[in-house]
Amino acid sequence: MLPKPEPFVKPDTIFSVSDASALLKGVVETAFAYIKIRGELSGITRATSGHIYMSIKDTDAVINAIVWRSTPVPFKLEEGMEVVVTGKITTYPARSNYQIIVSEIEMAGVGAILKMLEERKQKLAADGLFDAARKKPLPKLPQTIGVVTSPTGAAFQDIQNRLRERFPVHVLLYPATVQGETAAREVAAGIEYFNKHNNVDVIIVARGGGALEDLLPFSEEVVVRAAAASHIPLISGVGHEPDWMLIDFAADVRAPTPTGAAEMVVPTKVSLIQDLDNLAHRLNTGFVSVIDKYQKQMSLVNIKSPKQLLMEWTQRLDDIAHTMQVMIQMKITAIHNKLAIVDNFPNILFNRMNILNQSVMHVGQMLSSLSYKNVLARGYAIIRDKKQQIISSAHSDEQPSTIEFADGTITI
Repeated sequence: MLPKPEPFVKPDTIFSVSDASALLKGVVETAFAYIKIRGELSGITRATSGHIYMSIKDTDAVINAIVWRSTPVPFKLEEGMEVVVTGKITTYPARSNYQIIVSEIEMAGVGAILKMLEERKQKLAADGLFDAARKKPLPKLPQTIGVVTSPTGAAFQDIQNRLRERFPVHVLLYPATVQGETAAREVAAGIEYFNKHNNVDVIIVARGGGALEDLLPFSEEVVVRAAAASHIPLISGVGHEPDWMLIDFAADVRAPTPTGAAEMVVPTKVSLIQDLDNLAHRLNTGFVSVIDKYQKQMSLVNIKSPKQLLMEWTQRLDDIAHTMQVMIQMKITAIHNKLAIVDNFPNILFNRMNILNQSVMHVGQMLSSLSYKNVLARGYAIIRDKKQQIISSAHSDEQPSTIEFADGTITI
């Protein structure tokens, strides 16, 4: 508990509102000219002027805070982030409240930073930004390399030096700040620039080592999403070997350092010469093997003399002549068989006619036996009316007109 200060204003002194506010302002700003406060951020608002208005709180109290536009902020401010702010306490007489003017802000320890990074990593991983299926292979020998980094930093110089040592290629630099509040947006813009213009074969995003807080821009969501969306293969060369930023998970390849990124992207002259020598040796060995194979095959070829070839063709002609003779004989035999059938055709026709005559006689006998004339011959008669319709009943209304007997018809 801080000691309670002694009062220095007499109880019977009367002040105007303005004087009292000015007195309070002087006391507060004198007593708290420099103070560090730890707490969680809330109510973060960026005004059109560029100033940031927010609150810093704990379980029991809240203090308003202001970050002027000119004050550097090394990372993106987020709700619930635990920070330590440094500044001075001042009052705002128009609202009769007090606030801290922030001159410096940092995360409250490595633990808080790592917790924040782990939560963001899980969120981005759930969106599929770190999937292995998204990874693209690096080109074997790129002609142009795009580098997103600070033009004045050691990282860019290290990359250029290592490229010159190994295999000089054309390098395009997209200048970007690699620390501070605007760093993440500038790095993401560099990645998007190379993808939009499609003017490089591979992209290196690089930064030298530093404190964890200094490397945070490379774990911002805007940078990670830009790296994952890049259709150009991208290498992350941020910090040193132990440093892992979220861009490392989204990049196609993670290099331990900027120099390591340069080593990954191009081979050395010596290794290229060795590869060419190995390829030449393999081609030579393969060529010799093929020549040897065909030489062996040629040695097995038996070239025949013209006389032998003529005798073989004569034998083939004899075989063809024999085959044709057999086929012609088969055709002649078939024709003879057909002629024999034709010669026997009258006998076949005569027999067929006899069979048909017998069938006709049989049918005639059947018709005769079924004819009504046979019935009339047994003493029966057919009575018809004027319409020549048969009258079959004694009770018919029609009058008989004719009577047909077996030997003739009479008219009534």
